[in-house]
Amino acid sequence: MKKFAVFGLGNFGFSVAKALYEEGHEVLCVDREEARVNKIQEFATHTIIGDATDRSLLESAGIADMDAVIVSLGDNLSASILTTLYLKDLNVKNILVKIRSEDHGRILEKIGADEVIFPEKETALKIAKSLSNPNILDYIPLSPEYSILEVAPPNRFIGKTLSEINLRAKYGVNVIAIRELVPDRLTMAPGGDFIIKDSDIFIVLGRPEDIAKIQD
Repeated sequence: MKKFAVFGLGNFGFSVAKALYEEGHEVLCVDREEARVNKIQEFATHTIIGDATDRSLLESAGIADMDAVIVSLGDNLSASILTTLYLKDLNVKNILVKIRSEDHGRILEKIGADEVIFPEKETALKIAKSLSNPNILDYIPLSPEYSILEVAPPNRFIGKTLSEINLRAKYGVNVIAIRELVPDRLTMAPGGDFIIKDSDIFIVLGRPEDIAKIQD
């Protein structure tokens, strides 16, 4: 069991806190609004009604002992920046901050945020990818050049082995796992003799433009 703190209990913060709690972790939730704190009570180990920019509150809450702290303070950019600065001063191991813009994220990274989260942008990218190519089921950007995608194999691959389709040589794409629906299991690093079924889902690593060629 790990220990997490969530500052800000809007839709994003509430959902993260609830998910962590349901995974069996210890979760501290902090928000200035009493109604939000009351709403999260059943999905939190500890709750505090208070201001995340209050350094004395952070120190008394034992934030330094947390495995990670998630900061989700909505449109209050100055509060998220100040809170992140205090968390860094308190030597928090892992600081994740929900951001509102690219510039906001750049500032937070410079003052010590370990990860910035831009849900609107990430959701928009996933929607755009799925609309552009219905066979792309999920999309995880790793860098400007490479991504991990879940892709339904085209009909011409069905019944063939991974060696026969040879995605690495033909497209520069690596199949890092296959999610089988029948039977329900995940095969990591599948071998070349793996026979592709119409119920399989490829989890591939490569450049998006190369992955798109698979569907052409």
